[in-house]
Amino acid sequence: MKAEGALPDSYTYPSVIKACSGTCKVLVGKSVHGSVFRCGLDQDLFVGTTLIDMYGKCGEIGDARKVFDELSERSVVSWTAMVVGYVTAGDVVEAKKVFDEMPLRNVASWNAMIRGFVKVGDLSSARGVFDSMPEKNVVSFTTMIDGYAKAGDMESSRFLFEQAAEKDVVAWSALISGYVQNGEANEALKVFLEMESMNVIPDEFVLVGLMSAASQLGDLKLAQRVDSYVGNNSIDLQQDHVISALVDMNAKCGNMERALKLFREMPKRDLVSYCSMIHGFSIHGHGEDAVNLFNRMLMEGIVPDEAAFTIVLTACSHSGLVDKGWKYFNSMEENYGISPTPDHFACMVDLLGRSGQLRDAYELIKSMHIEPNAGAWGALIGACKLHGDTELGEIVANRLFELEPQNAANYVLLSNIYAAAGRWKDVSLVRSKMKERGVCKIPGCSKL
Repeated sequence: MKAEGALPDSYTYPSVIKACSGTCKVLVGKSVHGSVFRCGLDQDLFVGTTLIDMYGKCGEIGDARKVFDELSERSVVSWTAMVVGYVTAGDVVEAKKVFDEMPLRNVASWNAMIRGFVKVGDLSSARGVFDSMPEKNVVSFTTMIDGYAKAGDMESSRFLFEQAAEKDVVAWSALISGYVQNGEANEALKVFLEMESMNVIPDEFVLVGLMSAASQLGDLKLAQRVDSYVGNNSIDLQQDHVISALVDMNAKCGNMERALKLFREMPKRDLVSYCSMIHGFSIHGHGEDAVNLFNRMLMEGIVPDEAAFTIVLTACSHSGLVDKGWKYFNSMEENYGISPTPDHFACMVDLLGRSGQLRDAYELIKSMHIEPNAGAWGALIGACKLHGDTELGEIVANRLFELEPQNAANYVLLSNIYAAAGRWKDVSLVRSKMKERGVCKIPGCSKL
């Protein structure tokens, strides 16, 4: 346009600046800003507000504030853009200062401030702003619902959801995801069915939440229903978060054939999708397949993280692949600079213990550069019971009594080790110790 001699105006610049904002091309945006000055439009309210928004979204909060301060006239939109900029930058203190100085506020201003407090985990201040709002909309409620869910307070999250006069699909999605994030998959499923009964059409985010719920429950029939639902409702499977969730759900629920088909059809396989498949193979008894897929992942140049090593070591443990387990464990620090965590040590202890190498497992725990957790000792005492090693079982049990004095399972395991060895007097002593310490054995239960 400029090449042909036409001059941009106060309507042209905002469109160009918004395009820079959408792609965060801040250098191009600054060039456009320079052109704004040269055209004498630096005091135009519409142009200035768009510049504040661009700089804020692109992390250039200092430039955003400079534009804001130099504007001779400000609207509620420009004030709000400044608040949003500080919220995006994580500076909720400055955001609140600007918010408090606003001569007028609209719903978007209030919502931006709520989002800022939620973002930094200050639910008390967020609720204070929420309760002070003269008028709330569905975004106000959804932000608080999501905030409480992320903080693990599903009671407050559900209460606000029920209070909302209007509930769009985003609000439903926030509640479903909240229950999933907090390990309440059955509640997430109930909310989805409630949503369906009210004829709310789910989007891909709701369905991803539902897939995660099915994954937690390990319910194959539910996974098949969800998979079918996705296929029949024009959901784009090429979206990374959708197909990754589908792969994970099918793998965890045991439909490995379907999971593998989806995995192979993925346009791009990343660490998350590989880990979903490796974990699926592991939990369903296909340790060799899990290890082979892990090796293929490495060949494709994907770098494993701590979680990936936990998954592959677990696969080795479940299938008794001791040599491969040692290989991966040793490669963590040697090849990837990852220091093994207590969970990685616990996986190796479990692997060695299951294969009968109890003394090696014990020595590994003693060699740990960090304090061993109950997971490692627990894996070893389980192996002592499995292989009837009473002497080592006593040593491990005493360490567990120090770490978890109220965990009845540790006392029961030692008691069972003594019983298997016919040491009934020691069985009685363990039970007396439980009674002295007020430790109660949790009764067994049946679904029948």
